[in-house]
Amino acid sequence: MSSATRIRLPLSGVLRLGRPSDIWFKPACSVVAAVAPPNLALLALGRLDLAMYTMAGSLCALYGHNRPYAARARALAWVVLGMIAGLAVSLVAASLTGDAVVLVTVGALMAAAQKTACDATRIGPPGNVVLTFISSAALFAPQTLGQVPGHLGLALAAGAWAWLVGMAPGLLRPHGPERRATAQALNAAAAYAATRGTADGHARARAATAAAIHAAWQSLLAAGVRPDGTRRALERLLVRAEVALAAPADTDPDRLRAWARDLRGTGTVPSAGSPRESADELLGVDTELAAPRRPLRQRLAPLAVRTALGCALAGYASLLLGVGRPYWALVTAASLYQANVTLTWRRGVQRVVGNLLGVLVFAAIAPLTHLHPAALVLSCLAFNFGAEALIGRNYWLGSVCVTPMALLITEFARTQDPGQLITERVADTVVGALVGFVAAVAVTNRRAGDRIEHALTVVESARESAARLLAEPHPEPRALEISRRSLAAALVDLRATADAASGEWWQRALPEERVVLAEQSGHRTLAATVRRQGLAPRDQDAGRTTEDARP
Repeated sequence: MSSATRIRLPLSGVLRLGRPSDIWFKPACSVVAAVAPPNLALLALGRLDLAMYTMAGSLCALYGHNRPYAARARALAWVVLGMIAGLAVSLVAASLTGDAVVLVTVGALMAAAQKTACDATRIGPPGNVVLTFISSAALFAPQTLGQVPGHLGLALAAGAWAWLVGMAPGLLRPHGPERRATAQALNAAAAYAATRGTADGHARARAATAAAIHAAWQSLLAAGVRPDGTRRALERLLVRAEVALAAPADTDPDRLRAWARDLRGTGTVPSAGSPRESADELLGVDTELAAPRRPLRQRLAPLAVRTALGCALAGYASLLLGVGRPYWALVTAASLYQANVTLTWRRGVQRVVGNLLGVLVFAAIAPLTHLHPAALVLSCLAFNFGAEALIGRNYWLGSVCVTPMALLITEFARTQDPGQLITERVADTVVGALVGFVAAVAVTNRRAGDRIEHALTVVESARESAARLLAEPHPEPRALEISRRSLAAALVDLRATADAASGEWWQRALPEERVVLAEQSGHRTLAATVRRQGLAPRDQDAGRTTEDARP
């Protein structure tokens, strides 16, 4: 194999539509509920020019929909504070200088900080893009220092309302996020069980199941550690999913799917029974708390540098072209950066296609919105809903709604020439995508291979630890459970690290064979621990458990 790897940039499948998210309507309805009251109030007062500041707080309602409500309350609060902090920096900078180069530089540095913070906290969709859109736009809004406190107050008030909107569903379905995560794990386990562990695609199904189960445990962990009957019932279902992962041939996939269906709505959580003789031995979340956590610092540094460099260069290029809104190019670049160059390329293609189609939609809708301010507000609400409803199917499809919405927001302060807006948006989209991608290629992530080596070491160490416990006549149940969870988490991390590294350019050849062997031996050891714990049927060969633990 060559000493370096070069990845091709695919076009096939980039625009293919996927299935909608299970909860696509939640962020779509939430953002409308969060945006509508402030904007309609400003419309009644004749002050739509202030809508940009209330939108900053209202758009926080897009975050946290996959998190349990206890965790969502904290996450949304931090999102609101982060949004206000970015807005404050932008407004102060705008009031102190009109130098476009300085403002673009400030925007690029903030974009990098926002990208790093969102990835480090795993806040989830829409990530840093909304934060960067608001803070970058505010950099070029006419401002004085005396106006800043009032504008921040409007954003904070709208953010508080968005927090209430985000938390409101918890009154009707308090365990909704945990139930959905568990259902996804059960469905993934059913798909793997259907392969019997040997059919085509079983390795990919196994990795997807392991990731879904790990994510579900993390969801239960985020919900807190107070005793809760519903949570304990969900834990038992997750253990059943783990059994399917360990013994797919002995698992009924239809039963797993039936349990997943029963988790919809607000009905009683289906009973899976205790897979052990004693329910007290179900360690669940308590054990997950003891599992080691792996920091993200190493993998975030290249993304931060790419974001800062790409956003700055995109903004500067836009200025050289004489475009009046360089922040559009900056935001386009910020939206591209994914885990590796290949994914960044895919996002770039999706962004350009979606934006170009979006400006056509804006050209068609602009005459209607100019008839009355109410039409402008209602059109923005419709595009808000459409963006969140469609973006889960493919990023470009959501961008078809995001683009006209962003263009309409610029008209809250005053009516503008649609032709000029379209021209500038197209120019900034192309410039931002091209320059942003060039920056992604230039800032190579050569440590991706090192991270695979580290992930392999962690997996091998976790597997050996589990194997030592399996060799004991009577291993302590909690130690065995912690070892099993640690190995499962390490395998999930190895697969994610390998997938990210496989899409990077200009690096030494990846140890693909070692990764495959490590995954195979790791999952065999996982299966052995499940059998040893009495969760899955034992093989007739009494020595199979020890044999499975060997590499």
